[in-house]
Amino acid sequence: MYVRHLQVTDFRSWPHADLTFEPGPTVLVGSNGQGKTNLVEALGYVATLGSHRVATDAPLVRYGTQRAVVRAAVVNHGRELLVELEITPGKANRARINRGAAGKPRDVLGILRTVLFAPEDMAMVRGDPGERRRFLDDLLVARAPRYAGVRSDYDRVLRQRSALLKSAGAAKRGGSGGDLRTLEVWDSHLARYGSELLAGRLDLVAAIAPHVTSAYANVAATAEETAPSGRVADVRYRSSLGDSLPEGYGVPRSEPADVEVLEKALLAELERVRQQELERGVSLVGPHRDDLELMLGELPAKGYASHGESWSFALALRLASYHLLAEDGAEPVLILDDVFAELDRRRRSRLAELVAGAEQVLVTAAVAEDVPEELTGVRFDVREGEVRRVE
Repeated sequence: MYVRHLQVTDFRSWPHADLTFEPGPTVLVGSNGQGKTNLVEALGYVATLGSHRVATDAPLVRYGTQRAVVRAAVVNHGRELLVELEITPGKANRARINRGAAGKPRDVLGILRTVLFAPEDMAMVRGDPGERRRFLDDLLVARAPRYAGVRSDYDRVLRQRSALLKSAGAAKRGGSGGDLRTLEVWDSHLARYGSELLAGRLDLVAAIAPHVTSAYANVAATAEETAPSGRVADVRYRSSLGDSLPEGYGVPRSEPADVEVLEKALLAELERVRQQELERGVSLVGPHRDDLELMLGELPAKGYASHGESWSFALALRLASYHLLAEDGAEPVLILDDVFAELDRRRRSRLAELVAGAEQVLVTAAVAEDVPEELTGVRFDVREGEVRRVE
């Protein structure tokens, strides 16, 4: 899989930009603030319908304009598809495939797969559980786009149920008791969609765990953190179900997770904590309360990993994602956004060795000399609102 062409209109800082790519490495070089990251962010948006830098669409539209348009021509196994996304904050976004009738943006998911490594990825290791949940869910959708609907349905039910908990809890404290029958209906909806999302995550963790271990060992092969400890990287899923999670479901397993078993466990735990939820007015059980534990040896990476180990673990998560998606039959486009300036010489060289054979690698850098020779490839200079290919 590779991107042959990218065109953006009123996206971020760009009134207009037009780039033609080729398979292999491509480097976008420009000083900070010139807009090179905005261009690869546009490709990430086509792949995930989200940004790796902001949580909402509004900042993606150039100031003073009402909408942004991103077009990408994607080649996969010899077949080219043109994806067009129209981003309009405050309104429903629209999508077209091969200039057909406008449809839902979700329709384009799966056409382009990307794995994007950026400085912000340190938050996956050192940040809050929400960063790691997002990592899991984005990868889950990349592998199986239907999970975008499951994720959306779960978020909708969670909002409705949380609002009901607040009102019912207030009514109960006021002496009126409140009608809890409606809450039972939302419990069933939460358990239904939550069990699907939980099962998908558990299966994903089982599939990616060996890739994370291998990728970390490869990234750290020439780094100081391999000596003398040589700690092995591992990932584990920690569920808010706690002891109610069926035996064997918290660790990688060969058997697929059973959605019905998980749904029953969620319903039972919701009933057990209902009084606490009413008192606090929040939903205490479900995938929104879970975490992905990143382990180095017997210790969690968060709080115990050095700066270098944290970088290596973040990179290992992305490389593991890349290899997992490639196993599914469509090698993703690998995007390295401004990462080489953050890495020492050994890690630069090691990263270049590990990704040089990818079908397409897009690299952004402030200084061309930061990019290892293995990834120099085609070069674009990004400067003063223009993108120019360097021959």
